Amino acid sequence: MVPCGDGTLIPLKSIATIEKDNGAAFIYRDNIKRYIGIKFSIRDRDLGSTIAEAQQKVSKIKLPDGYSIGWTGQFENQQRATHRLAQVVPISLVLIFFLLFILFGNIKDSLLVLANVPFALIGGIIALHVTGMNFGISAGVGMIALFGICIQNGVILISEFHQNKKDGLPNDQSIYKGVKSRTRPVVMTALMASIGLLPAALSTGIGSESQKPLAIVIIGGLISATILTLLVFPIIYDIFNRTEKVQRRVADQ
Repeated sequence: MVPCGDGTLIPLKSIATIEKDNGAAFIYRDNIKRYIGIKFSIRDRDLGSTIAEAQQKVSKIKLPDGYSIGWTGQFENQQRATHRLAQVVPISLVLIFFLLFILFGNIKDSLLVLANVPFALIGGIIALHVTGMNFGISAGVGMIALFGICIQNGVILISEFHQNKKDGLPNDQSIYKGVKSRTRPVVMTALMASIGLLPAALSTGIGSESQKPLAIVIIGGLISATILTLLVFPIIYDIFNRTEKVQRRVADQ
């Protein structure tokens, strides 16, 4: 019975048509709007391409007036985190460059140290590809964590190169001696972090889907960064300092 304004009661069937039909078991409310949640899980695929395919197929559905579709849940969190990473990564690189400029006092050495960053990213991407893991937010955080380690290795080598030059050694010998003396600290740094993250990279239990990509990216990035820093970075340093050697020869003549 439905109460009227004057207090009388009338049956609901006199003002509404009641039918039985199939529909949602629960209708939720959010922001003064009713919504029906349709949930699905993703397996053996990355979240971004799955949602893009789903959006393409759902876009063909014609909805009645007053209805709309929204994509929330993990996808919404990923989009928010991706937007945040797009802001954090450039800021991190600018701050690192600023600190390097304060340390070395010149732009050339600061940019040379930043050249180590791609060395780590290469290994992280290859590690994800080899293990079949999808790139996600945790993997992106692992990429940012690699920045600090590869920058530290570059600072160690360049500082040793400059010290050898101050001791009177020529450029070639200062590079050779610097790499020879700093190989152990660089390798120990990479081994310590890699061994510590190895259990997380091999884990298969609850929560491994978030920590496993991060550990795999860092381990792969450390391997490539260590090898390329010791082999390729000294060559890049020598190329950028060849003009300095030519100027010294001309001055001596």
